[in-house]
Amino acid sequence: MIDLHTHSIFSDGVLIPAELARRAEHIGLRAIGITDHGDFSNMDFIIPRIVAIAEELNPVLNVRIIPGIEITHVPPKLMSDTVKKARDLGAKIVVVHGETIVEPVAPGTNIAAIYAGVDILAHPGLISEDDVAAAKDKNVLLEISARRGHCLTNGHVARLAVKIGAKLIINTDTHTPGDLIDRDFAKQIVRGAGLEEDSFAIMQENAAALI
Repeated sequence: MIDLHTHSIFSDGVLIPAELARRAEHIGLRAIGITDHGDFSNMDFIIPRIVAIAEELNPVLNVRIIPGIEITHVPPKLMSDTVKKARDLGAKIVVVHGETIVEPVAPGTNIAAIYAGVDILAHPGLISEDDVAAAKDKNVLLEISARRGHCLTNGHVARLAVKIGAKLIINTDTHTPGDLIDRDFAKQIVRGAGLEEDSFAIMQENAAALI
């Protein structure tokens, strides 16, 4: 399994990157994105450190670490500049913290992220059909989330993505050891979102193509 949305102690996760990677390896993950929460205040601290640990650990682990960032609660008008800064700092995956219904994310964040060319729009909440169509056009992956709270709108996201033809990805948004999941549990989440059984494999192909 590939999981491209996790957090370490560099934001609000509880594990150092090495332990996060080892736990992911232990349950059989092929690749893991370490995508700590960031904005202009801390990306220059987080991203180079994740890049460095990936360079150290990837040659000796059976799980590949992908350095990234989750741009979080950045005003929509600043999104494009923030995404560019993240890529300049070495982020291989840029995730944006979408308009989940359980947090006060600024309206317009979803579409700003899509037009900024992010890789993954995480937990996009009650995303509109127009925004899903834009995600399809811009080849932005829409996240089906395993995380409590954020997962409440998985069915809505899945339904619109299937209707419009946008690509999906499943991620855990891991913060603690218990948040990591294996393939079998991920498949159950996909089915719970109302998707066909083969959707998990397609999501994994989308993740593999991204990395």
